[in-house]
Amino acid sequence: MWDISSIPWNIRCEAQIGVLVSTTGTQSIDRAAALLTLVVRADEPISFTDLVEDSGLARSTTSRLLAAMERHQLLERDQHGYFVAGPMFALYAARHDPWAEVARLARPTLERIGDKVGETVTLAIPRGDQVVQIAQVDSSFLLGTRDWVGVEVPAHCSATGKVLLAFGGLGAPRTEGPTKRLPQPTDHSVALLSDLDNQLAAVRRKGYAVTREELEVGLDAVAAPVLGRDGSVVAAVGVSGPTARMSEQLDHVGQLLVGEADQISGLLRRRTPKEGVA
Repeated sequence: MWDISSIPWNIRCEAQIGVLVSTTGTQSIDRAAALLTLVVRADEPISFTDLVEDSGLARSTTSRLLAAMERHQLLERDQHGYFVAGPMFALYAARHDPWAEVARLARPTLERIGDKVGETVTLAIPRGDQVVQIAQVDSSFLLGTRDWVGVEVPAHCSATGKVLLAFGGLGAPRTEGPTKRLPQPTDHSVALLSDLDNQLAAVRRKGYAVTREELEVGLDAVAAPVLGRDGSVVAAVGVSGPTARMSEQLDHVGQLLVGEADQISGLLRRRTPKEGVA
């Protein structure tokens, strides 16, 4: 057995301090991990007060650890000061699904549009010859609210699809049968390529697309293009709702969307190539 008294006093002190630092460092990591878990697993942004209560940590400790995780982009605060997962999580997701980062960047703009128009707002991208919604802000009305995220729709009878067709985000749709007609989900859907070409020319002139009961009876929509870093159209932002509410304001909302879509385009242009495909 070693006689600890034979070890020089200064060396014993250094060893004890090392153990203390090691223990304290591990404890800090455990506490930070617990806070991070609370934020990431929460169904909605979580407040500082709730984090203090749920973690059981002192306010000063909680504040210090949250500040450190913000500095390292593990956490960030929304417009109300509540905590959400930080950019590092989005960056990780972007490496596996680049559109996850695009949807995250566009979210505040989609919410602002929703506040202004009260209808369902979506962000859509091309997938094959279809259009798929990757983000949504629900309507403030009970009637007309539907989850479109992940739903693929024919491009020629949706507003977001017509935007992508008009500006080269999608190739020309395929026709069916000996008459070379386009599929018609409703009686209002465009059937002939020549008619669709005329509509797409109008989309390019106005800068936005509209559909009136072309995808579903009783559903109207309008959409505008989102540009990527190279200036090409990579997505479309759209607003949809019941015909009774939307029919008289399609052009007004379309003009609004042109400006809001420019805001999203500006965000995408500022991203570095490593942060996404846009």
